[in-house]
Amino acid sequence: MRDRSLDVAITGVHARLPGPADPDAWWAAVRTGQVLTTRLDADLLAEAGVPAGLAGDPSYVPVRGRIPDGERFDAELFGISPREAELIDPQYRLMLEATWAALEDAGRAPLTDTLRTAVFASASESSLARVLAGGDIDPATREALATGTSRDFMATRIAYRLGLRGPAMSVSTACSSSLVAMHLAVQSLNNGDCDQAVVVAASLRLPQAGSQHVRGGIVSPDGCCRPFDAAANGTIGGSGVIAMVLRRLGEADAHPAPYGVVLGSAVNNDGADKAGFNAPSPRGQTAVIRSALQVADVAAGSLGYLEAHGTGTYVGDPIEWTATSTALRESGAGPARIAVGSVKANIGHLDAAAGLAGLYRTLMVLGRGEVPAMAGFSRLNPLLPAESPLYVPSAPDPWPGAAPRRAGVSSFGIGGTNAHVIVEAPQPARRAAAAAAGGPPVLLTLSAIRPAALDGAAERLAARLTGRQDDVRDVAFSLRVGRAVLPERLAVVAASGEEAAAALRGGPGGVRGRAPGGGDRPVVLLLPGQGSQRPGMAVPLAEHLPGFAKALDGVLGAFPAEHAARVREAVYEPGFPAAELNGTRLSQPALFAVAYAAAGALAEAGVRPVALAGHSLGEITAATIAGVLAPATAAELVVLRAEAMAQCPPGAMLAVTGDAEEAAGFTAADPRLALAAVNAPDAYVLSGPEEAVDGLHRRLEGRVPVRRLRTGHAFHSAAMEPAADAVRAHVAGHAPGRVRVPFVTNADGALVAARTRLPLTVFADTVRATVRFADGLRALRERYPDAIALEAGPGRALSAAATRIGMDTVQLAPRSGEGEPLRALARLWTEGVPVDLAAFAPAASGVRLPGTVFGGRRYPVSELRLAATRPAAAGTPAADAAAQAGEDHAAADHAGEEQPTPHEELVAAWRDLLGHPDLRPDDDFYDLGGDSLTAIRIVRRLEQRLGIGLPLREFMLSRTLGRQAGLLARLAAQSDMEDSP
Repeated sequence: MRDRSLDVAITGVHARLPGPADPDAWWAAVRTGQVLTTRLDADLLAEAGVPAGLAGDPSYVPVRGRIPDGERFDAELFGISPREAELIDPQYRLMLEATWAALEDAGRAPLTDTLRTAVFASASESSLARVLAGGDIDPATREALATGTSRDFMATRIAYRLGLRGPAMSVSTACSSSLVAMHLAVQSLNNGDCDQAVVVAASLRLPQAGSQHVRGGIVSPDGCCRPFDAAANGTIGGSGVIAMVLRRLGEADAHPAPYGVVLGSAVNNDGADKAGFNAPSPRGQTAVIRSALQVADVAAGSLGYLEAHGTGTYVGDPIEWTATSTALRESGAGPARIAVGSVKANIGHLDAAAGLAGLYRTLMVLGRGEVPAMAGFSRLNPLLPAESPLYVPSAPDPWPGAAPRRAGVSSFGIGGTNAHVIVEAPQPARRAAAAAAGGPPVLLTLSAIRPAALDGAAERLAARLTGRQDDVRDVAFSLRVGRAVLPERLAVVAASGEEAAAALRGGPGGVRGRAPGGGDRPVVLLLPGQGSQRPGMAVPLAEHLPGFAKALDGVLGAFPAEHAARVREAVYEPGFPAAELNGTRLSQPALFAVAYAAAGALAEAGVRPVALAGHSLGEITAATIAGVLAPATAAELVVLRAEAMAQCPPGAMLAVTGDAEEAAGFTAADPRLALAAVNAPDAYVLSGPEEAVDGLHRRLEGRVPVRRLRTGHAFHSAAMEPAADAVRAHVAGHAPGRVRVPFVTNADGALVAARTRLPLTVFADTVRATVRFADGLRALRERYPDAIALEAGPGRALSAAATRIGMDTVQLAPRSGEGEPLRALARLWTEGVPVDLAAFAPAASGVRLPGTVFGGRRYPVSELRLAATRPAAAGTPAADAAAQAGEDHAAADHAGEEQPTPHEELVAAWRDLLGHPDLRPDDDFYDLGGDSLTAIRIVRRLEQRLGIGLPLREFMLSRTLGRQAGLLARLAAQSDMEDSP
């Protein structure tokens, strides 16, 4: 039995090749031998930019394997400015996107993957490199263009942009480059240089048009590639990009199953044993296949398919057929037992990416257990030895060998570097049964760099889930661990794939938002007071907020046993008597326990508040979370407070919608009434004896919105003096508490800063005093203008008050509906709060799902010369950019006109060096793709043009266009003062 310790799994794949974009549709075409190259007519050739004289040349062959949108690039996704994107070879841009997509397919999140990941990259000669021969290019642009087109930086750019820390190597051995890169990646994994490797290759020669046939050359004069066919007369060019992700087989995730397993590989060179430098060597090709079989420790007889280099050339085909047949025969393969194919017959020769393209097709052959027809094949080339282990299938054939399915892949480069890989189909993964319908809902999360990309990703995922039996837990888990977290976000709460699909298409259960730039969005917790209680209020939290039930047990343990038992029954039993729960003795401990436990569970899920605001009783909850009170001390205080307030005279409370200042008139007219709370600018509560409150209720009803509160006491009025005294006496012997998290005190609406020592008598003051909740909310909004207010308990009254003063709000459990806490967490995540999604999309089996929808604009090579030769200091900002930046920009590069202002110079520099025509004062330099080198160039330019010294560090820390403009204005003013007499 062979040793599998050095086997390497191919865990993720992404390919953009000529033909259908969908992999299943592409396979369907390849399976039946369809030719997927394009024969360009005169209009297409003209559109591609082929000169008419060349297109009309009899030797010009107007055929190529083309991919659409080869010059489009999602620069924003990678933090690359438009100007920099112009100066990066289109092949390297394709490789960035392909690597991102392949990592997603492997279930590894781009940007945040913790595995030590290597990159092995290959590409064809750069179509942009010829721009370097242009004359009038400023030195900085020439340097950037050289970096953007050099093969030296293919792999390192990918590693930099995706944060990959393993070896990053560019591999260039002509046509065999990408399969050599695969061999090096396998070696790197088995040598321990990395834990994961990406092999990526691209070929995109622009324009994507035809080629000239030269007699004796490799280009087919009729535009058809027919490997091993009697009519074979050459190959034809093709475009494409492929990326594959590799892991050591023993460390690869079991779900989903890998695409294939590399059993062994080998690389060599022909040396001088051939007719010429460009000629192939049968001895070298035989040797490399023999070595790969030996490394893999398998016999050739176990292979059922071989993907040949297969260029369809006069010289190459007979040499490859002979060399391959010799190696296979020596290793025990019988006659005509191994089907041979070449993807070049379908899509053309992808040059540096050819080997990886062949491996891609081979993985499909192994996965589907079927051999495709050789495109364009009619009869075997008579120059090929008839006695061979190989045969050419002219129609789709069932797998010809035994299990496990194994295949070989060859790739031979001009110059003599040969590569061969032995690959095996993976063992079928054992999957758990799908979850039964009606299981608990989970949280599915999607994100993108822009709204349109998020729309596309949501629709693709919805289509994937429709009509399938995927376990929604697997989907949620795969999205969580295998996708980057980007600003545009969509979260879905669903218990089945069908539910998820409907929500993704805009149905109930979906929440959409955008995370702010520059960091996580802060959260302020709002803690409820008496009045929001309801029987069974803990049920949705216990069911959908991990950690809540344990936290509730902990806080209930701080109450007297008999009291705790009754509270537990009230919060967990929806049928508990509401009248009893509405009583002060039970409602206050119950609300404290639920809110405090909810806050603890939220903290475990990553939702840690920057500040707290509690209403009346909620002030004690806030103080406990803030560290002022120990939980046991707080529980004792809550029970004593509730008992003391319950013993006070009966009374009533009336919530009124209107200007709080008018309350003074009501209390002056009837001194029995007191202003109990000011909850919002247009919402207040009056408190007093029942007959006084009833009288006011009758007078106001029908004129303004009024509502009697569910209470039998006149809280926060003179009737509460005995309770305030009892609380004051209780806390008299306690030392002040130290504030760890800022929170609002009710009596004065002030925000108490962290590290403050707070006397516990404030909790006695609040029993009697007016609750200045609106003032506290204003203080929070002023201190944390970007915060989102989360009502961490039952109900929505506090968040309604926060909404009235302009805060964004979320309610954790506004009703007793199914999944409400999950919907709240979904909303928080979409708004940029750092929710730990592991609690809501727990570990499950990985599944392959549609990935990122790439967008962005085109960066045509044909238009680069003008952009590159434009002097860096020239140009005038467009009028709309000037208006959006708040400046009146005038052209300054024409003789006789007024020189531009510092503001105008700054905007022009941003536009020229970042490539963004539309600029606003709050645009962030780094969000638009700026970096330290670009900042240096801008600073040098501004210093030269404005004649001032500009500190680089201060300029870079200013970040936004507006702040940098302010810095320039200040420095320019200082310079003017120094120059004045």
